[in-house]
Amino acid sequence: MSVAADIDILVSEVGPRDGLQSIGRVMPTEAKKAWIAAEAAAGVREIEVGSFVPAKLLPQLADTAEIVAFARTIPGLHVAALVPNFKGAQAAVEAGAHKITLPLSASESHSLKNLRRTHAQVLDEARQIGEMLKALPPERRPEFEGALSTAFGCTIEGVVPEAKVVELAVALMEAGCSEVGLSDTTGYANPTQVKRLTQAVWAAVGRDKLTGLHLHNTRGQGLANVVAALDIGLTTLDASLGGIGGCPFAPGASGNIVTEDLVFLLEAMGLRTGISIPKLLEVRRLVAEALPGEQLYGFVPDAGVPKGFRPAS
Repeated sequence: MSVAADIDILVSEVGPRDGLQSIGRVMPTEAKKAWIAAEAAAGVREIEVGSFVPAKLLPQLADTAEIVAFARTIPGLHVAALVPNFKGAQAAVEAGAHKITLPLSASESHSLKNLRRTHAQVLDEARQIGEMLKALPPERRPEFEGALSTAFGCTIEGVVPEAKVVELAVALMEAGCSEVGLSDTTGYANPTQVKRLTQAVWAAVGRDKLTGLHLHNTRGQGLANVVAALDIGLTTLDASLGGIGGCPFAPGASGNIVTEDLVFLLEAMGLRTGISIPKLLEVRRLVAEALPGEQLYGFVPDAGVPKGFRPAS
């Protein structure tokens, strides 16, 4: 999604998908709707609201079609959903998602754990999805992102060759994706690596085909990696309210970067997000009430904003 004229950085909220898929509790549908509506009212412009995965695998997200349909009624909200395959993409299109994301793990071992598919099989799904989308009228055609998971390292395989990430990025674009994304699924990335890998992918597919990152804070590197991303001009950053989330199929992978902390960092640096921090903290309270006992993370919610703080937005 291109950044709107009145903001500098698009903060894409992934908590209703990445966060909720990683905890055992099933959040009631009405609570999800309240979360999404409140976060949109706080100024968040893009929310990944769910995943079209079979309910027997992720009962936490069994209501995704209903959630997408609800989110589509919120003016100005860009509604995103994750799809694991062609069937999921069909369901997402039917529900009306503005953006669909197909994950392709750069680590084939992780791909087999996560999607039970090899690289070749996922790329075949991407081609099928691409063909389906091309046949749709433009007004019904969602953006199609190929997300390169475990792009910075894998808890199963360890080091993931950067050449493999670049190769798969090219393959996803050739299969019909409109853009690619890089995901630090396991929290391995460091700032130097973020810059190097992003620039390598840019050189292969074009700067306009990779605009954002999905980062985790598993080893405390999340916001440092954000600054590295900003330094080279990336304009979209994923985050999860309260830092909930991870990956059920990557042992030890936990801790999305915290939306509240990310927004504060960006606004403190003079970058406009369009998001109200006080309203975002109210959303956090709403989510905490809907997930009693679930640990939420973040420094800004505990410490508050500094005296005299003036947001950029």
